[in-house]
Amino acid sequence: MQHDAPAEPGIPLLARPAIRLAQALRFYSRLPVPRLPFEADPHAMPDFTAIAPAVPVAGTILSGIGALIGAAAVALGLSPGIAAALTLCTIVIITGCFHEDGLADACDGLWGGMTPERRLEIMRDSRVGAYGAAGLALSLLLRFAILSELFRLMGPYAAIAIAPIGGLSRALSLLPTRFLPPARTGGIAAATLMPGTAGLVAAVLIGALLFAAGMLWLGLPRALVVAILPAFLAVGLAIRLMRHKIGGFTGDLLGATQQVVEIALLLSVAAASAARGPM
Repeated sequence: MQHDAPAEPGIPLLARPAIRLAQALRFYSRLPVPRLPFEADPHAMPDFTAIAPAVPVAGTILSGIGALIGAAAVALGLSPGIAAALTLCTIVIITGCFHEDGLADACDGLWGGMTPERRLEIMRDSRVGAYGAAGLALSLLLRFAILSELFRLMGPYAAIAIAPIGGLSRALSLLPTRFLPPARTGGIAAATLMPGTAGLVAAVLIGALLFAAGMLWLGLPRALVVAILPAFLAVGLAIRLMRHKIGGFTGDLLGATQQVVEIALLLSVAAASAARGPM
C-alpha cells in the first residue's frame, strides 16, 4: 500500500529530517540511536511514506562505518583482503544481518517451493536450507572479493565508493513496492505504509546524488554510466522474479534485492576503477 508523505503537525519542520534519519537507522541497524525530541515512539515500525528520503542517507552511514574500518586497516599497512573482511564484518554486525537474512530466506523460498503458497511458507520458516545457505555464502564471497579489489585499487579511498553504494542500493531496493502488491495480506510488508511515487523518486535521487558525489570525488565519472544499467537491471530482474514466483513482494525479497543491487554496483565501480588503474 502506497501513500504520500503524511503531515506531521506535532513535529517542528527543522526536526523532521533528523527524526526520519534516526528512524531509518533504527530500522536498518542495531545501532543504539537515542530517542530524539518530539519523537512519539522510537520503537514503532517506521512509516516509509515519511522516511523514504532518509533511507539512502542511513545506508550511506552504515556502509560508511564499515568502509572506514577497512580504510583504517589499509592505512595501517594491512592487506586489502583483511580490510575487506573487516569492512564486511562491521557492516554485517551493525546491521544485524538484516539484508543477509532476507537473502537467505528469499533463496530458500523462491527455489525451495513449487507453489506461491509453499514459497511464502518457507520464507516464514526461521531455518536456513541449502538454497539459503548457498545464496548467502555466494553473496558474502562476491562482496568480499570485490571489496578486496576496491581496496587494492583505491587504498583507503575505497571508503568513498563503498559508503554511497550502501545508500543507493537500499533506495533502489524499495522500487519493487511501486510495481508489485504485498505478497501476503497479513504480513508485515502489507501492514507497513510504503512510499508513494514522490517518496521513491526522492529516495533514489538522493541515493544517486550521494553515489555521483563519491564517484566524481574519486575521479571516476565513467562509473556513473557503467553502474546505472546493471543496478536497474538487477532491480528489474528482481521485480520480474517476484511477480513470477509469488505475485508480489515481501520484506525478505526487498532485502534480497538490496544485496543483489549492492553487488552489481560494487562490481561496476570495481570494473571502472580497474580500467583506470590503481590510484
